[in-house]
Amino acid sequence: MGLMAWVIVGLVVIAVVGVIGIYNKLVGLRQNVRQGRADIDAQLRQRHDLVPNLVETVKGYAAHEADTLEAVISARNAAANGNPDSGSEQGLRVALDKLLALGEAYPDLKASANFQELQSELGDVEDKLAAARRALNAAVSRFNTARESFPAVLFAGALGFAEADFNQLDDSERGTVDQVPHITF
Repeated sequence: MGLMAWVIVGLVVIAVVGVIGIYNKLVGLRQNVRQGRADIDAQLRQRHDLVPNLVETVKGYAAHEADTLEAVISARNAAANGNPDSGSEQGLRVALDKLLALGEAYPDLKASANFQELQSELGDVEDKLAAARRALNAAVSRFNTARESFPAVLFAGALGFAEADFNQLDDSERGTVDQVPHITF
């Protein structure tokens, strides 16, 4: 074998090793995106699991609010079945807001240690959900940047790496996040 053949073989080996490196990096980043989606799903399940306890607590103080309680259970069941989507999570969020507002109408309920604890747990879950969404968006950003960087952009599509989608605000959040809060003294 001549010198030129060795150079060609060397270049092919370098190219193959480079493509393998790109592939492995993209696999790791894609797994981070999948983990981020799984973390969001886990937080949504935890939110769904808190709802029955919250409803039972409210029943003891505001049993005649049956329509509100049934709406919350119905929204929880719709959100808990299948993949989380914007519509079902929006319905659950609206129903939970109505349920939590009952605390204002029923001072005994608001003073209940169980209700306060469940409210606190729900707030904690919402904070964790927001953090999981931020982590997912960071993972998606890293993945998409690596996928679109040179030389990965030459091979990513052929290797089966599609662009990942960011977690965006659902319809229930869009109307409140972009508004300036109204504060009165």
